[in-house]
Amino acid sequence: MKLGLIGCGKMGRALVEGAVKSGVVKAEDVFISSRTQSAMDSMTSELGVTALESNVEVAAAAEVVLLCTKPNDIPLVLLELANEPECLTSTLLVSAAAGLTLSQLEQVVPEGVRVIRCMPNTPSLIGQGAAAYSLGSAATVKDAQMVCAVLGSAGSVIEVQEKLMNAVTGVSGSGPAYVYTFIESLADGGVAEGLPRAQALELAVKTVQGAAAMVAETGVHPAILRDMVTSPGGTTIAALASLEENGFRSAVIKAVRTAKNKADEMGK
Repeated sequence: MKLGLIGCGKMGRALVEGAVKSGVVKAEDVFISSRTQSAMDSMTSELGVTALESNVEVAAAAEVVLLCTKPNDIPLVLLELANEPECLTSTLLVSAAAGLTLSQLEQVVPEGVRVIRCMPNTPSLIGQGAAAYSLGSAATVKDAQMVCAVLGSAGSVIEVQEKLMNAVTGVSGSGPAYVYTFIESLADGGVAEGLPRAQALELAVKTVQGAAAMVAETGVHPAILRDMVTSPGGTTIAALASLEENGFRSAVIKAVRTAKNKADEMGK
């Protein structure tokens, strides 16, 4: 596979680095472009990939091109590529832009160009990402296999109906920020009760990490695992009652819905 990257921010770099380190693609078969020279220089020196002078050159050189610029810049990049249609003859375009629909992406490029929409997340930076993708009208089973190989090299990946992609943004795209806020708050609670900050943070991090691993490795529903911790009349049920009184569950659900709605707005 020959892989292209347009936009060398943290997410784009994480996906390329995962693909190279896992052997999905060789470093010499990766071609990148970006408006930020320092980001390209870093990738070329540390990963051994090749920087090209233009987005059109990247599209012409690669079989799969990751579009990892800011969402507002994606239409401009696609228009640039569409003005040089020969560069898209055999290229699969993979957009990681929140909110932009497959229909909107496909309207900019020539008819028949293969497009996939995806939503990775920041834990991809450490190989623990959770990504989802949806196929465009011209994308093939082979295209799905290629995008799974790339996204899967930085974590897990699932296929969803495109109408659910903005919900994915609300859950896993924005979700790490919710979890970071919970970890910080859990540690703050410990500090409020006398624990030193470093110890409270270590306990909070390991607790979230361990609880997530329990769900992932056992396959047991979170509610059942929660009940295993919750003794009658004990400390945990008292704490859970406090969370419910303060709208914890409703606040999280509303956060997901709010992020999804914002993604809807971004796509209009």
